[in-house]
Amino acid sequence: MAETVKLSSPVDGSIYAERPVASEAEIDAAVSRARAAQAQWAKTSIDERGGYLLAFLEALLAMNDEIVPEIAWQMGRPVRYGGEKGGVEERTRYMVALAEKALAPYVPEDRPGFRRYLKRAPLGIVFTIAPWNYPYLTTVNSVVPALMAGNAVILKHAAQTLLVGERFQAAFDKAGLPKGLFQNIVLSHGQTEKLLGSGKVDHCNFTGSVGGGRAIEKAAAGTFMTLGLELGGKDPAYVLPDAKLDHAIANLVDGAFYNTGQCCCGIERVYVHEKVYDDFVEGFIAETRNYVVGNPLDQSTTMGPMAQARFADFIREQKAEALRKGATAHIGMKVEGDQDGSPYLAPEVLTNVNHQMSVMREESFGPIVGIMKVRDDEEAVQLMNDSPYGLTASIWTTDTDHAAALGDRIETGTVFMNRCDYVDPGLVWTGVKDTGKGGAMGLVGYENLTQPKSYHLREAI
Repeated sequence: MAETVKLSSPVDGSIYAERPVASEAEIDAAVSRARAAQAQWAKTSIDERGGYLLAFLEALLAMNDEIVPEIAWQMGRPVRYGGEKGGVEERTRYMVALAEKALAPYVPEDRPGFRRYLKRAPLGIVFTIAPWNYPYLTTVNSVVPALMAGNAVILKHAAQTLLVGERFQAAFDKAGLPKGLFQNIVLSHGQTEKLLGSGKVDHCNFTGSVGGGRAIEKAAAGTFMTLGLELGGKDPAYVLPDAKLDHAIANLVDGAFYNTGQCCCGIERVYVHEKVYDDFVEGFIAETRNYVVGNPLDQSTTMGPMAQARFADFIREQKAEALRKGATAHIGMKVEGDQDGSPYLAPEVLTNVNHQMSVMREESFGPIVGIMKVRDDEEAVQLMNDSPYGLTASIWTTDTDHAAALGDRIETGTVFMNRCDYVDPGLVWTGVKDTGKGGAMGLVGYENLTQPKSYHLREAI
């Protein structure tokens, strides 16, 4: 019997989708089609590529009414939020518009008798391994610029969001993209590792766990393929005495609990200056109590289940450990089905926490956040850097210069001031330490999806 991948819905535990994994022959054929299609695609103009990508975008946006409930069934995000169309459109249009500049040849200072320039050449085949938590946004981050840069793309989407890859395929087919340039494929873990080690793909873009990133590095060892790895995060926030507290509270609660806390750059720990600590905590607790946890298909629900029950059980374990070590829990919300082995889970806010607790050190990736009082900038920066991760950090103040100076001292990929949990396509999405390597979006994103090629042409002999 053929091996399949099953998608178990967090809504009710039912099998929402099931697909057979590709055969070895199908994988080889997909790679061959991609290689042949890419050779022709590399010859097309950036303007022509952009036309296809914008047609793809329109086709994908037209499916949104169907996509929104699919997301709820697959990974639990409430339908009231309307899917990911806003971010998908922003990032796609930006990266298409940026391509001409990003891929333009670089010409150094003139040297008489020589023509010298550097071009950005496609890598070849980009293998995107996409996660379930923001299944459309994270896929767009690599697929759109990869194609704009002249590459072919093979997509393996997460088992939890199997149908997303099919939506991408349908949208590209509707746009008339040449066959073989984009292919969605269902693979087992073993097949994924085999493809990575085969030398048949040229770049892998992976968003997922630290353990997953290490497995990919190991599988790709010796192939010399390039890797983009966006892994774990434990993103901190620091609230200064001059912060506009209402704004900070509203945004940090949303940053901690949107998507049931399943955000790479979600707020997982908050450090608050002692001068405003009490007022901040009081407001944060009150705002958190407004969440309505329940079936994500109901319009009244503002927080759905976690994608899998084991993720919720990990949050329960972090909370229990913190309470044993002296933390205080403030929400205590009663949620139907909130019990061991269930993906439904109430949000929680903890105080009296410290860095000996898992909840302040290990990635939670769920609806729990710890808040600590700090004396000054020195203590805040030390605690923010006391982490194996470094994706984003947010600073809440009215002093832009001070925020920038603090940002220089924080070990992170992105420094925010007075906002959080956002990807700016004009910059770069990157991280330090165990958060991974590489970078997506912006000019750097294009650099990572191409290879430099030098031309040194002597004209006078």
